[in-house]
Amino acid sequence: MKLIEYLFRKVIPLFIGALAFFSFVIVLVDLMMNLWNYISNGVSGLAVLHIMLLYVPKTVWYATPIAILFAVSYSLSDLYASNELVAIFASGISLVRFTFPLLIFAFFLSIGLFFFDDNVVVPTYAKKTEMQQSVLNKEKNDNNNNIVVIGENGNIVYKADFYDDEAQKLFALFIVVRNDDKSFRCIVRADSAGWDENDGHWFLSNSLQYTLNENSELDIGGVDSDIIARLVEPPATFRKNVVSVETVSSSDAKVYIEHLQRAGLPFSEALSLYHKKFAFPFIVFIVVFLSIGLSGKSRKNVMLISLASCISASVLFYITQMITMLLAKFGAISPFMGAWFPVFLFVAIAVVVLRYART
Repeated sequence: MKLIEYLFRKVIPLFIGALAFFSFVIVLVDLMMNLWNYISNGVSGLAVLHIMLLYVPKTVWYATPIAILFAVSYSLSDLYASNELVAIFASGISLVRFTFPLLIFAFFLSIGLFFFDDNVVVPTYAKKTEMQQSVLNKEKNDNNNNIVVIGENGNIVYKADFYDDEAQKLFALFIVVRNDDKSFRCIVRADSAGWDENDGHWFLSNSLQYTLNENSELDIGGVDSDIIARLVEPPATFRKNVVSVETVSSSDAKVYIEHLQRAGLPFSEALSLYHKKFAFPFIVFIVVFLSIGLSGKSRKNVMLISLASCISASVLFYITQMITMLLAKFGAISPFMGAWFPVFLFVAIAVVVLRYART
């Protein structure tokens, strides 16, 4: 128990210090990138400070993997360099047994990082982006024009000339309705359509329904009530926005992906990014696993070797995940493997490295 205490007394302060340092560097880089824009728009120092504070949770999320890797790698390398691990090994305690509490800590830290991202990083980063756009006079406009939206798994297709988000109205609307077997049923035209919040569907103004009868003749009349009841695609679908799965919570991302699947739109990239939200935090577990195996490779320049190893391992993981995510985007591999394959690969590499580590 005392050995575990001793190990964490060495690792935790380094981890906190490295986390603070790397987070500060990322915040500083963001500030430098936007400093001229702040000055040219006359943004107050208090507003800039507020934006920087809102960005801190995101920087902590970015910095956690590299900070824990540096802390563990440096601590163990220092223990090797001072021959303290030699004494531990001589007492019959293996490297795996000695560092096992670190792996448990890293595993739960990975899970915590996911919930931290979902519940803290996502809302604060959204507020940071919104405030930054506001002070820089970059107002977001959700109105949209020349819209085509597919709903009900391709059975309903909406085409509108313009969508007014404030009024939640569609103008010059055409709707193509198909049967479940994808055969043509009718075309509906309306001068405009407004969203009925209570009934949860669109109501049409000056609308007509065009249907082919059994003689292939065109019948023109009022819109069937069952069709109106099926016009349930929410107003958010028609907005001028592109949802980034990485910048929304997992529950919102799931809703968005379900919409893409329901509309018959490509969803592989979005689904792989959704899986990545769960897979990426486990980089914390991976880097700790790797650092245990890589530690003790040199007794000299421990700080330099630790920094080099943590940067190299992180970069290799990011590059591997970038490649697999691209493969998932283009359908070469499944979205699940696009997100999780780097995790499985680097866990296997860490096991091999640990197998040949000095003990």
